[in-house]
Amino acid sequence: MSKSLELKYGCNPNQKPARIYVDEGELPVTVLNGRPGYINFLDALNGWQLVSELKKATGLPAAASFKHVSPAGAAVGLPLSDVLRQIYFIPDDLVLTPLACAYARARGADRMSSFGDWISLSDVCDRETALLIKPEVSDGVIAPGYTQEALDILKTKRKGGYNIVQIDPDYVPAAVEHKQVFGVTFEQGRNDLPINAAQLQEIVTENRNLTEAACRDLLISLITLKYTQSNSVCFVKDGQAIGVGAGQQSRIHCTRLAGQKADNWHLRQHPQVLALPFLPTIGRPDRDNTIDVYISDESDEVLAEGRWQRYFTERPAPLTKEQKREWLSEQTGVSLGSDAFFPFGDNIERAHRSGVVYVAQPGGSIRDQQVIDTCNLYGMVMCFTHQRLFHH
Repeated sequence: MSKSLELKYGCNPNQKPARIYVDEGELPVTVLNGRPGYINFLDALNGWQLVSELKKATGLPAAASFKHVSPAGAAVGLPLSDVLRQIYFIPDDLVLTPLACAYARARGADRMSSFGDWISLSDVCDRETALLIKPEVSDGVIAPGYTQEALDILKTKRKGGYNIVQIDPDYVPAAVEHKQVFGVTFEQGRNDLPINAAQLQEIVTENRNLTEAACRDLLISLITLKYTQSNSVCFVKDGQAIGVGAGQQSRIHCTRLAGQKADNWHLRQHPQVLALPFLPTIGRPDRDNTIDVYISDESDEVLAEGRWQRYFTERPAPLTKEQKREWLSEQTGVSLGSDAFFPFGDNIERAHRSGVVYVAQPGGSIRDQQVIDTCNLYGMVMCFTHQRLFHH
């Protein structure tokens, strides 16, 4: 390890010189392969914090898929159903470890956004996880360690140039952090707020039945939000984020964005989508893009005569608005977190359409009662955490 690491350039090629460094001690990261860049390390260090906190809060291995300093997906290592294995492109003969399950879920939350991601793992990367990473388009990975077999697999990616970073899991940063903008230095206490079940104790709705699984999913949502560019909203189901709405100026836009991503995740599991007759030559990224268009309102882009032949062995029937509406109306059990209070009940209305039953938010709006009333209308459970989770 060293105190400083020179980088190729900053956010853009014209921003030179660039480096990461510490004033005291040594850098907590070691580059085992490749040459990570400025944005890579922003994703890696934010992602490492996220998965470390998920592991601490749930006791399960965790993984995150980062793009442009926000998670496209985050998850803990729960087993995958046969349907999830299919939509995440898991080989039938591959037995998954808990860490591999976490990565598959994190990558599968929003596969379009995860294209070219940075991966963060809470535990030592094993062979099974490396085998899942190998065929995906990714910029790099950070973990507290790698088995030799995993390291050998990962070093074959990107013609041997795949970025592999190891972090010291015992590293504790300084309590005060700094950043510069336009030559002005900002200083603040690091956001070391622990997120745990104690923050879900104040239930403000008529329905107070917060299940153990919902409590876990709300914690995943809140921890994910802690490392997502604000404003942000996160939908979670069965141990994984299924929709992250990040960096929107309006909270309802966050909720709509996250809700649309959650809807897409559910629609990918529709029997008609699972049965799409893809040409065997179509690769994973092209399949993801085609599915995304197929389930959208612009499905003619892949179904029109002269176009479907590029993707399918035969022209599939379109997935109609009525079919999509019916399928989505059957989805339930989704948990939702928000990094700041909901100012209006319209956020809850939109969340309800994506199967949300459990909500965690700080509270503190002058219209809190309107938001509570909207939750009561749909039988939702809502907790007030009284903790804002802005991240910039």
